[in-house]
Amino acid sequence: MSSPEHKQKIWDLIKEIKVGMLVTLDDGVPRARPMHLVQDAYDGTLWFYTKRSAEKSFEAEEDRDVCITFSEQKDGTYVSMSGKARLRSDSELIDKYWNPFVAAWFDGGRDDPDIAIMEIDIDFGEHWKSKESKAFQLYEIAKSNVQKGHKPDMGENEKFGQ
Repeated sequence: MSSPEHKQKIWDLIKEIKVGMLVTLDDGVPRARPMHLVQDAYDGTLWFYTKRSAEKSFEAEEDRDVCITFSEQKDGTYVSMSGKARLRSDSELIDKYWNPFVAAWFDGGRDDPDIAIMEIDIDFGEHWKSKESKAFQLYEIAKSNVQKGHKPDMGENEKFGQ
């Protein structure tokens, strides 16, 4: 998929954002909802707690192809990743990422029968990172409208994976 250095770069982009929008297919129609990262590093897999009874769980089991996006408009960071989802309920894995934020969602604690961890193995993605201020970006857009052939330099954009 990508090098360890690139995986670190992706982690550096998303680790502070924490919440991504997970897109699954609901009867063939894309549907997004927020999911909160629970891991401390990125190695090509993303981890999220979920309820087995949640619609997203059924959708991800029916069609494992999912997309998750992260964005932080203040600093111009946007990341989109696509991969395969699966639900896991190993107690060791549940214990590994357990924290007070997660506990608030599961009345039965770590032993809640409805708890699962969604594992998403990332196949490919794309990221964007603005390197300049909003004022500079507006300047670049204005400049491209005045100078034919000038494309605005909005920062870094890179595809990865497949």
